[in-house]
Amino acid sequence: MAKITVSVIKADVGSLAGHHVVHPKQIEVAKQGLQLAVENGLIIDYYVFNCGDDLELIMTHRRGENNSEIHKLAWDIFKEVTEKVSKPLKLYAAGQDLLVEAFSGNIRGMGPGVAEIEFEERPSDPIVVFAADKTEPGAWNLPLFKIFADPFNTAGLVIDPRLHQGFKFVVLDVFEGAEVELNCPEEMYDLLALIGTPSKYVISKVFRKDGLPAAAASTTRLSLIAGRYVGKDDPVCIVRAQKGLPAVGEILEAFAFPHLVAGWMRGSHHGPLMPVSLIDAKCTRFDGPPRVVALGFQLHDGLLEGPADLFDDPAFDYTRRIACEIADYMRRHGPFMPARLGPDEMEYTTLPQVLEKLKGRFRKVE
Repeated sequence: MAKITVSVIKADVGSLAGHHVVHPKQIEVAKQGLQLAVENGLIIDYYVFNCGDDLELIMTHRRGENNSEIHKLAWDIFKEVTEKVSKPLKLYAAGQDLLVEAFSGNIRGMGPGVAEIEFEERPSDPIVVFAADKTEPGAWNLPLFKIFADPFNTAGLVIDPRLHQGFKFVVLDVFEGAEVELNCPEEMYDLLALIGTPSKYVISKVFRKDGLPAAAASTTRLSLIAGRYVGKDDPVCIVRAQKGLPAVGEILEAFAFPHLVAGWMRGSHHGPLMPVSLIDAKCTRFDGPPRVVALGFQLHDGLLEGPADLFDDPAFDYTRRIACEIADYMRRHGPFMPARLGPDEMEYTTLPQVLEKLKGRFRKVE
């Protein structure tokens, strides 16, 4: 039997009350389109949800990664949601992530974010799907490093012989469009030298040393496609769990520390990544702080059993409280760095338009 592919494709196609939350009617239209795709045999199963103002589609199928039919399905659904719901209701930023007019065979590079992973289904195959709002793909760098390379996070790296060999990371340079594979633990310092700059280097895939696919993350940078600020990238990520891979609890543990990520208000600030339940996946304070949700599924013959809303747990209340304190601390900086992003990142926001009017007023100092 052909391998199973899990595709998670997301887009911001309009939001209720600013960059806040997806409208329920958008989710309904998306479900209708995916249900038709099940009936036509294009996909096996699906789940539709939102994280903040991003509409998230999870699809299972046997057509492999980067399949044009699957990508066109997602593109057509995003277009349909925009035309049937976002525009008639005058939702904010209707169709924001649909940066080109016509589908060209692959949704990558067109605006929506894509994470896909193809594998042979195990006797028991849990997966965790992460989705974040108000941040960039580099937000996954620290958690993925912790999950697959940090023994202080993942006990299995030390005590489980099946994990002891380590993992291989694929790192993408988003500016150059080039990638490199690095093995951990032996090349850990080289890996950290790259992924510590999350605006440039992002982890796109993780494999066990024997080639078993372990994780996949979206890498879309909207500003690099549009050449200007059109909203933050709001990435997605798929992580497989258990039986020779990190346990679900080890995967979630990586998010118990609300690390600082780029994004938040106008895509121009650093803020803590707050793990929340689906009901709290809506960004309000200063359009944030950045949020992440985690949905757990069991796969069986390509069907998605679940989800379990994994951050809907008081065990993460302390993390959320710390995130609120960090958010408050960062906000006290106002427009000053490091709360505001550095000049390289600000080039892709609306700030250059403000600076342009001052250009002629600078004079050389003797």
